[in-house]
Amino acid sequence: MKIWRKLTGERLQKSLYEEVEATILREREFHRLKVCIGTDSQVKGDIVEFATAIVFLREGKGGFIYLNTYKTEAKYSIKERMIKEVSDSIEVAYLLCPLFDKYDVEMEVHADINSDPHFKSHVAFKEAMGYIMGMGYTFRAKPEAFASTYCANKAVK
Repeated sequence: MKIWRKLTGERLQKSLYEEVEATILREREFHRLKVCIGTDSQVKGDIVEFATAIVFLREGKGGFIYLNTYKTEAKYSIKERMIKEVSDSIEVAYLLCPLFDKYDVEMEVHADINSDPHFKSHVAFKEAMGYIMGMGYTFRAKPEAFASTYCANKAVK
């Protein structure tokens, strides 16, 4: 079972679906929301730590984040790890998409993959883009992928 928390460390009390629905209902009274979902990972010796961020943007008024982290001893090539990050983000997007559709909330999936071929992560760019867009989601890669590159990254540093 995944344990989701706020950036402050406070655990979400209900299921992720229920928390996100309550958040949408509360926030939409005052703000137009956009949600960006992204995952990042860090290799630390024999351990790989993954973090997924759900970033709620209040149009013109900042935002806030829900986070989930986990560790694994699985061995990944750089391409496999990038696709695992995308897969984790898509899993969350797929769970929450009915809410975003119901309440007309724009959603993007962010990949911590560089669009510049001079970077190692670019090896998974085409597959990640195809995976995300094939699911019908809006795709963002570096440098526009702040949910993964900055927000999720903070949880695995």
